[in-house]
Amino acid sequence: MDLDHLPVGASKREAVQNMFDRIAPRYDLLNRLLTFGMDQLWRRRSLSILGVDASDTVVDIACGTGDFADLARKRGAQVVGIDFAFEMLLGARRRKIDAGFAQGDALNLPLPDRCATAVTCGFALRNFVSLDPVFQEMARVLRPGGRIALLEVYEPTHPLLRALHCLHFKKLVPLVGGLLSDRTAYRYLPKSVAYLPPDEQLFASLKQAGFKEVRRKKFFFGAAQLLTGVLE
Repeated sequence: MDLDHLPVGASKREAVQNMFDRIAPRYDLLNRLLTFGMDQLWRRRSLSILGVDASDTVVDIACGTGDFADLARKRGAQVVGIDFAFEMLLGARRRKIDAGFAQGDALNLPLPDRCATAVTCGFALRNFVSLDPVFQEMARVLRPGGRIALLEVYEPTHPLLRALHCLHFKKLVPLVGGLLSDRTAYRYLPKSVAYLPPDEQLFASLKQAGFKEVRRKKFFFGAAQLLTGVLE
């Protein structure tokens, strides 16, 4: 992967898929180390804000090794996890999470219309080839009134916090990730923030896909964000 020129289109899809297959064996370990365990706290808070319970059927897009799926199952929900990286799905199955898992592309989910009441997605928006069709697919599989919880990285606005965040995300993440897993992958992950559209465009895309009450909640002084919305 040429990190001086981030891939787009089909090249991006292939590069990202291969990357996540490579880093799958130590993905969970590095997530816990690099976020000091807060990634799981943010997922729990996201599900609480969404109000996920035993009445829900949750589709977890880009499910990885099943963190969101596992936590949603513990709240009693029925869960289907979708990811296009096969090695990530193997990791989820090794954890023996009581959920369904399938390989698939977020731009064309292998699921019927209106099959879910909630959709979750953890730290993957910047890895999709295009966001508009992903949001439209989320709307397609949700029933009217269905909810979304989309976790993603963000950047603090306070200058000191932004500088500390930059040091951690752009220096520590590639260093530790390179030592324990895949150097190229963990150099790519901070750079991939460039794929995220401006806030106004991101909110407009969600609204155009049919979501109302679109809101952002920041975690850890703005280092992460949660986007929520309700399908009209």
